[in-house]
Amino acid sequence: MAVLNKIRQRSIFLIVIIALALFSFVLADVIRNGGFSSNKAQTTIATVNGEDIPREDFVKRVEAYQRSLGPNASTTQAVNTIWEQELRKTLIRQQYENLGLTAGQDQLDDAYATFLAGNPSFQDETGQFNLALVDQYVASIQGNPQAMEAWQEFVTTTRSSILENTYINMVRAGMIATLADGELAYRLENDKINIEFVQVPYTQIADEDVPVSESEIEAYIREHRDEFEVDPMVDLQYVSFVEEPSDEDVEAARVAIAQSLEDEVIFNNVTNANDTIPGFRNTTDYADYLANNSETPFDNRWLFERDLPASVKDSVFNLEKGEIYGPYQVANTFKYSKMADAAQKFDSVNSKHILIRYQGSLRAASDVTRSKEEAEVLADSLLSVIKRDKSKFESLVADFSDDATTKENEGELGYYGPGFMVPAFDEFIYGNPVGSIGLVETDFGYHVVKVEDQKNLQRAVKIATLTKEIEPSEGTLNQVFSNATGLEVAAQDGDFRTVAEEQGVAVRPVNRVGKMDSNIPGLGNNRSMINWAFEEETKVGDVKRFNVPTGYVIAQLTRKSSEKALMSVAEASARVTPIIRNEKKAQKIREGLSGSTLEEIASSQGVTVKNATAVTMANPTLAGAGTEPMVVGTSFGKAAGEQTAPIDGNTGVFIVKVLAVNEAPVLDSYESYANQLNTSISPQVAGNLYQALRTQADIEDNRSTFY
Repeated sequence: MAVLNKIRQRSIFLIVIIALALFSFVLADVIRNGGFSSNKAQTTIATVNGEDIPREDFVKRVEAYQRSLGPNASTTQAVNTIWEQELRKTLIRQQYENLGLTAGQDQLDDAYATFLAGNPSFQDETGQFNLALVDQYVASIQGNPQAMEAWQEFVTTTRSSILENTYINMVRAGMIATLADGELAYRLENDKINIEFVQVPYTQIADEDVPVSESEIEAYIREHRDEFEVDPMVDLQYVSFVEEPSDEDVEAARVAIAQSLEDEVIFNNVTNANDTIPGFRNTTDYADYLANNSETPFDNRWLFERDLPASVKDSVFNLEKGEIYGPYQVANTFKYSKMADAAQKFDSVNSKHILIRYQGSLRAASDVTRSKEEAEVLADSLLSVIKRDKSKFESLVADFSDDATTKENEGELGYYGPGFMVPAFDEFIYGNPVGSIGLVETDFGYHVVKVEDQKNLQRAVKIATLTKEIEPSEGTLNQVFSNATGLEVAAQDGDFRTVAEEQGVAVRPVNRVGKMDSNIPGLGNNRSMINWAFEEETKVGDVKRFNVPTGYVIAQLTRKSSEKALMSVAEASARVTPIIRNEKKAQKIREGLSGSTLEEIASSQGVTVKNATAVTMANPTLAGAGTEPMVVGTSFGKAAGEQTAPIDGNTGVFIVKVLAVNEAPVLDSYESYANQLNTSISPQVAGNLYQALRTQADIEDNRSTFY
């Protein structure tokens, strides 16, 4: 009470302190986001060439798209899809607005005829689209704001589609192949040369004889920066601490489930006497016992040997009634299996039925008006008729059965195993011999049932399985948390890998993680870790602990590029090293060449002179050398009898002598070749146009702030 009184006495003081703390928290956030004057960072998903994309509209579209994908769709997948759609729409709209393009009413009317042609609301009595019906519809919804808003949205979308197509078609028109382009294509395909050449392959020089340094790779990257520019990326390394049971926890679970076998004696305060609660060994009410003591309920089905798991089938199937097998471990559980019952059962039964539904019965159609009592009377009378004359069963199915799916097959249901039908129906067809006819009530109504056939009488069993999950104890959980926290603290000042090795945990590196990535190898979806890595306050070397479904992850940021940057030497090495190495090999080969004729050069290098005939520019492949466009292109620049200087090719250094130049005959028209070019170019225009606009655009992407 004294403490409470002191708190009351200081209530004003405490309120002021709390208010100041909250204000400082808000102030820090304001400073991070550029001050009080703007909340743009909280309302804008992106800015494209100075134009903001509002967050609210974007979020609505993402949520709608995610719903359309179903419950298993990831948020990241939906965000990235809508982002691509919104970015494309914005970039192209900016272009046609800058050009002053507009969509006239005639264009809108043509679009309506295309988009609404299949809608019966806009078709006349002949089934043809009628534009006048569109005008009537718009007039009819003038007093309906919701319908009018939907129509305006449709008009806006249609107009945008028209303008987008107009703009793309304008670009496409500017890329039409001319007759000169057609002639060039014809020449590339049909002009041919015959050559002989010497190829000194790069493989003649061992890789170790031409080392490539990191400085050379870095210089190459800078000289070809357009090829090696990458989006903002981070590298991480992390260790995992999994909350999994210890050996002691496993043994404790084994002991606990073993104790569940035996009866439990408890004192009853009402009767002042001890009560004995049956354990798994002595219980006969398996459904109740397993519902209260097991991770899995009682499966009250008859099972054949084929239905049991292969791992325990041989041990369980032939148990005597009441006999127990176990404990045995399956994944993270211990189990005991008890033979609850065993009998000879048919593995499949074929039956027929006449179903009489009533109002309120399961799946009863709206036109079923009979009461339950009337349904029972009708079913009883049908049963009496059939018992007197079994041959009438099929005709009565056609006249009275409410099961449309079996009506055309004289009421036959086909062969089904035990447990497939509802319990009452199943009990009748498996508990009575072939030819039996009876009345069965289920939630579907009343069934007049006839047992048609029974197959494969064999042993069937009911197995009660007691399952206990092997869970980490509180002590184990505390130890895992302590280990994770200890490494987190130690890694703040020490070397991350060294600290991890001292604790005996493996470090896993993750490289080239993008700002909008969601998946981290080994962890799955973990946006929180990626967002942390890209936060402005997070620096290279920072360490943080994250809670994950399996326990904890301690992560360290090892590299960070917040803006577009060039690939690191390590990232580009695999791609650049062979290029530089071949350049060095080519230089060495050139320095070692001697002789003037192909034969002399070939002899000096220990290779032979090769021949290639009917070589074209369109297919620059040399027999025995592979695809060599530089070599073939250079050769086409020579006249018959001329020899080239050494050429650095893809696979080696080449010297070529042109033996013959065979130009294709002049055509009257090259229109067909121009048309072929247009056919190949046209489908690519829209995609290439978008990529070009995206490359040149100034895009400020804030998606990671919200997702």
